[in-house]
Amino acid sequence: MTFQDFGSSALEKQVIRRVTWRIVPFLTLLYMVAFLDRINVGFAALTMNRDIGLTSQMFGFGAGVFFFGYFLFEVPSTIILHHVGARYWIGRVLITWGITSLGMAFTRGPLSFYVLRFLLGLAEAGFFPGIILYLGYWFPARYRSGVIALFMAAAPIAGVVGSPISAALLSMHGVLGLKGWQWLFLMEGAPAVLLGFVTMVFLPDKPEKAAWLAGEERTWLVNTMQSEEKSSVIAEHSAWKALIDWRVLTLALAYFGTSAGLYTVGIWAPLLVKNLGFSTVMVGFLVAIPNLVAVVGMLLWSRSSDRSGERYYHAAIACLVAAAGMAIAAKSSSSAVMAIAGLSLTAFGVSAAKPPLWTLPTKFFAGTGAAASIGLINSLGTLGGFAGPYMIGSTVKANTDFSAGLYWVGGSLVVSAITIIVLRFVVNRPVTVPLTEAME
Repeated sequence: MTFQDFGSSALEKQVIRRVTWRIVPFLTLLYMVAFLDRINVGFAALTMNRDIGLTSQMFGFGAGVFFFGYFLFEVPSTIILHHVGARYWIGRVLITWGITSLGMAFTRGPLSFYVLRFLLGLAEAGFFPGIILYLGYWFPARYRSGVIALFMAAAPIAGVVGSPISAALLSMHGVLGLKGWQWLFLMEGAPAVLLGFVTMVFLPDKPEKAAWLAGEERTWLVNTMQSEEKSSVIAEHSAWKALIDWRVLTLALAYFGTSAGLYTVGIWAPLLVKNLGFSTVMVGFLVAIPNLVAVVGMLLWSRSSDRSGERYYHAAIACLVAAAGMAIAAKSSSSAVMAIAGLSLTAFGVSAAKPPLWTLPTKFFAGTGAAASIGLINSLGTLGGFAGPYMIGSTVKANTDFSAGLYWVGGSLVVSAITIIVLRFVVNRPVTVPLTEAME
C-alpha cells in the first residue's frame, strides 16, 4: 500500500505512514493468533476426533458452535470497547480467549468439546469488529480498505504459517504424556494470554492520545477524523437505531456467505486434503497454498478498491470467484490439483471480499451507531462460520465425499454477491425531489 496514490499532502502521507507502521503490524499479529486459535481445531481433528469419539457430524457441529458464543456477546462487547477504550478491552479479550484455548487441550469427549468451543467464541466476541471500529478512529475512509486488508491478511497468513506448525505439533504425541493435539492447543493458545498483557501497555486508544505523533501530525489526524465523522450519512447514531437499520441487516446477509466460505476452508481443508491420501506433514504444506494465494490476492484486490474508490463490485465479484472455487473443489474427487485450485480460489474470494465490505458501515454510521452496526454485522454474518462447517459435517458421505456441503457453501456466496449488488443500487439510487419543493 502506498499513500501517493491519493494526491495526498506531504503531511498526510507522513501521518498515515507513521500510524500504519505503529499499529497495523501489531493488530495483524493479534488477529493472526486469534484466527489460528479458531481454526487449529481442523488440524487437531486429524487425531483428536478418534481419541475423544467425534463423528464428522459431531465435529462439524462442535467446530461451528464457536459462533453461537461469538454471536451472543458480539454487539455488547463492541459497544463496551467504544466507551472504555481499545487498550484494556482488547487486552481482556485476548487473555480470556487464550485461557479458554489452553483449556481445549483437556477436552475429553463430545460434550466438553462443544462447551469449550462455545466458551471460546464467547471469550473472543468483540475482538474482530472492535478492531474494525478501532481502525475507523485512525484512518480516513479513502485508506480504509487497504488498511483493513493489511489487518485481515492475518487470517490467511495464519493458515500459511500455522498449517505446517500445527502439523508439526501433532508429532509431539507422547511428550510429557500428552497427545499431539493437546500440545497443539497449549502451544497455540499461550501467545494470546501473553499478548493480552502487551496490548494493555502498547495499544493507544485514539489519535488524541498518540504521544508518538508530532503536534501538527496529531492535530491534522484528529481534525480529519472529526470532519469525516460529521459528514457520515448518519452522524452520531443511537445503538438501537443502527441495529434495526436495513443496511446493517443487508450487510450481515452479505457477510454470511463470506464467513461460511472462510471457515469451511479454515476448518475442513486439512481433513479434505488428508482424505486425498497425503501424510499429516504434507497436509500442512498443501493447506498453506490456498492461504498464500489469499494473502497476495487480498492485498492486490483491496489496493484496486482503494485506487478506484469502488467497494460494491469489488466485494461481489470476489464472492463469485469464491463460489466458483467451491464448485471446483466439490468436483475434485480424487484430484489433488483440482482440490487445491478450488480451495485457493475460495480462499482468495472470501478474503478479498471482506475489506471492501468493511468500509461500508463507517460510511453509513458514526459513534455508538458505528460500534453497534459493526458488531451486529459481524455477529450475524459470522453465523456463516457455524453454517458452513456444520453443512459440510452433516452432508459428508462415508467421511470422504464433501461435495454436497461444498455446493451449499458456494450457493451462499452467490447469495452474498447478489445482496451486495442490490445494496449498491438501492443506496446509490437517485433521490427524486417533488417539483413543488424544487421550485421553492
